[in-house]
Amino acid sequence: MLEHIANIYTSTLVSTLTGWKGTSGSRKTELPEQEILLFDRELCSECRTVRQGVTELNLDVMIYPCPEEGTRFKGMLEELSGSTQLPFIFDKNTGKKLIGKEAILEYLFSEYGQKDVPAKYTSQTFNGIFEPLVEVSIETLRLNKGKKAKPSKEPEQPLTLYSFESSPFSRPVREKLCELELPYKLINLGKQQRADIGPAGMRLHTGPYKPVKGSKREAFLSKYNEVMVPFLIDPNTQTELFHSKKILSYLNREYATK
Repeated sequence: MLEHIANIYTSTLVSTLTGWKGTSGSRKTELPEQEILLFDRELCSECRTVRQGVTELNLDVMIYPCPEEGTRFKGMLEELSGSTQLPFIFDKNTGKKLIGKEAILEYLFSEYGQKDVPAKYTSQTFNGIFEPLVEVSIETLRLNKGKKAKPSKEPEQPLTLYSFESSPFSRPVREKLCELELPYKLINLGKQQRADIGPAGMRLHTGPYKPVKGSKREAFLSKYNEVMVPFLIDPNTQTELFHSKKILSYLNREYATK
């Protein structure tokens, strides 16, 4: 129990260090028809910045984790990109293939946000100047979780994770999915209005909680009677789980082989 509390506490510190970027999401409700593939490493600063932008744009992506010493998706990455550099995206809607946070964010904000990349995602900002120090602090706080591959059983079908980038409770789950090289569809439930702010049951609103009409949050509330992340769906075992501690235990039990 104490270990999990410490895990969430240091995750919260990381969200604070990164300015809670990747919390708010666009109010748009239309999503691309086809998948956007993201080859990603959880403990990678450029990948994190891309995921923050993806949350802000309210996009869902199919993530193929590529931790250090991982091999499961290395061949697929090289075939699509001609490289092993991360982050890399392949947008099936347009056929675009892009490497590196600058190119990826410029494309995503132009294509799906119809605007320039916000200044907070560039290295010229105050936070960007101190990025190397921030990254050392993050790796230390998180004990390098989500950085290197661990032995695992490969699932027949990708998992699904409801999350948003800055969520302190979701980060440990994404780290575990990365270490175990488990592919998953990331469905972003970023906060779209004032009433979404705060954890489930403690949000800044009066009366019944009402998400943005037509949003993924509204659909989630209708199906599960609450909006809370992380939420994991594993079609391989017909498992659906709330709460990071339960999800981490499940992933270790079901997929870790050492």
